[in-house]
Amino acid sequence: MADIFELSLVLNLPDSLSDEEVTELRWHLGLGDKPETLRIVTALPIVVEDDCGEFVTEDPPVPLLGRQGEAWKVDGVLVSVLLRIEGGAWALTARQEIHPDEFHRTGELLSWLATKADDRHRSSTGAVRLGWTRFCESDRFEPLVVRDGEAVWP
Repeated sequence: MADIFELSLVLNLPDSLSDEEVTELRWHLGLGDKPETLRIVTALPIVVEDDCGEFVTEDPPVPLLGRQGEAWKVDGVLVSVLLRIEGGAWALTARQEIHPDEFHRTGELLSWLATKADDRHRSSTGAVRLGWTRFCESDRFEPLVVRDGEAVWP
């Protein structure tokens, strides 16, 4: 059994995103080339096992929500889309598989998205609802919320 979650984002972003922000966001969504400088999520460390069985930390820049195609555990399709909509704002929709080991790194991107999200995503408590998560073997969806600058994970 794999500890895989479905992560779904559905949100609107303002027309005030800079060209640099859009370029980096598109890269994280698997929709464009990696920018020379990462500004949204600047460090992407992961711990891996080397050929000798030792654990080492690597920092390879990889898109956080960039998987496209057939899903591995949650059925259906993995996709990320960023479209310019009427008025110049942006609409973002993504459906991805995510392992708990990726929660921290992905949470940084989600926290940034929460600072940019349209006001309709904000609750009276200040939490920002970006979408939902679901454990791969469950049929119950949980809200995907950023509260006090931190993604709240299941």
